[in-house]
Amino acid sequence: MPSPRCPSSAPRYEREAPHAPFISEYKNLVWDDGDIHAQLMFVGEAPGADEDEQGKPFVGRAGQLLNKMITAMGLSRESVYIANVLKVRPPGNATPTTDEIDASRPFLFEQIKIVRPKVIVALGLPASRCLLHTSDSMASLRARFHDLELESGLVIPVMPTYHPAYLLRSYTPENRKKVWEDLQMAMSNLTPA
Repeated sequence: MPSPRCPSSAPRYEREAPHAPFISEYKNLVWDDGDIHAQLMFVGEAPGADEDEQGKPFVGRAGQLLNKMITAMGLSRESVYIANVLKVRPPGNATPTTDEIDASRPFLFEQIKIVRPKVIVALGLPASRCLLHTSDSMASLRARFHDLELESGLVIPVMPTYHPAYLLRSYTPENRKKVWEDLQMAMSNLTPA
């Protein structure tokens, strides 16, 4: 069930079902979580099994790590906004394809226009490539801001960084340091509370 917080977008997504040509089996739409007035938005690639079951983004192991990252930033999960590019779980937790991303991008961009965050942290390469229309590697994208222009006058800085699931697979001091540096840069663009 779509979030009641995005009434202008969620029903359209459900009605138009951009995922229908690609994804036939899923339990729940996974729309969003957090504060729709947040300064900071996190965007991941797609729901996993736990997210599909609960209808909320980032609730599995990667979500638990994301929660720790948010807390280390001095924030709470309730004070940020969390979404994914795809709103339904791809079969076998596969990485979203270019066609799936292209079909889902307009709905993500509508979410961003509703929230109007001051900064977006793109978690992982598929989310970064979706937001920035690029095929660059994560190594060349991270550690600097990129502008996402959604409409005239609405430009939001995007900070690409590694996905928490990647960190779980490669939990090294070097990778943790890179992500922490990216998150600190994202925080530098926020208004102090």
